[in-house]
Amino acid sequence: MPSFILHYIFIHQHCLVNVILQCDLLFLFHRRTWVNPRSHDWWQLIQTTWTDRDWLKNLTMRKCTFQNLCGVLQPYLTWQHTRYRRPHSVEICVAICLWRLATNLEFRSISHLFGVGILTCCLITQEVITAINTVLKPHYLKRPFVGVIDGTHVPIKAPTNTPADYFNRKGQYSVILRAVVDHKMRIWDVNIGQPGRVHDIQSDKLFPHWNETIEGVNAPLLILGDAAYPLLPRLMKPFRESIAMTADQRNFNYRLSQGRMTVERAFGCLKGRWRCLLKQNESHISLISQVILECCVLHNFYEVHHEQYIGEENEELDDEASEDGGELPAQVPVQRAQDI
Repeated sequence: MPSFILHYIFIHQHCLVNVILQCDLLFLFHRRTWVNPRSHDWWQLIQTTWTDRDWLKNLTMRKCTFQNLCGVLQPYLTWQHTRYRRPHSVEICVAICLWRLATNLEFRSISHLFGVGILTCCLITQEVITAINTVLKPHYLKRPFVGVIDGTHVPIKAPTNTPADYFNRKGQYSVILRAVVDHKMRIWDVNIGQPGRVHDIQSDKLFPHWNETIEGVNAPLLILGDAAYPLLPRLMKPFRESIAMTADQRNFNYRLSQGRMTVERAFGCLKGRWRCLLKQNESHISLISQVILECCVLHNFYEVHHEQYIGEENEELDDEASEDGGELPAQVPVQRAQDI
């Protein structure tokens, strides 16, 4: 047999073997299912059976406010329909994010509740956080006119880089949320992300010099702080405690302390609503600031829409009344200072 014929047969046999191998590989790596079947029955059930109090206890807002929030975010959270799968609705995306922030529950459990993949839950949460910070922040987080400044620690897992900087005096890793709060418990300015070891006295340069023109006079805006802050023309602090204090100085400290209680109540409501700020937050250190910022923005969103905060004590009373078959107790609103 001529050599060119043998060469021709060899080449065709080699090509045939490659085709067979490629077909086998395609068969091995062929995706049998594009989406694992999951049930959305739980989410459909709660939308029709939950009362406003159930919405407040679990998603920290009433259903009407939830629908309002979804309507505002809908242009930024609407995805295109494809031939492979249907996009998740805006309502379920916002609910997943709120559930994650309100309970600090792991994504695996949230995935089972809402019938969504674990990775999808993670991506949805990040997208909703970005949308809220982009859309709502300019409207619900503005410069204060007068308020109280204070800071609180948000527990986090130890970062991989310079973990010692985040180890605070309480013996845990944290970042600092420092905020200015007005007499209506609304958060008007924030500084987020400072390592837990940073002291309040080092925070003088964290906030700008605020000024407001009142009847043609350029007046600096006044901020109240505790004894840890430095005394500045725009920041008022109490007198140092000593036996030589006069009656007027003691009365001044008492009045200033009464005014500062507003920021403590605001932080209590903030962390009570968003347990991701109360418990150790497992988010990456690069995302912590965005998560905290979103919680502050939603806190103001709730205060503007008069969403009352239900603490753990009221939740326990509700559960006891439900078990006994009695009426639910009236919700105890959080006290707010009338003025500063």
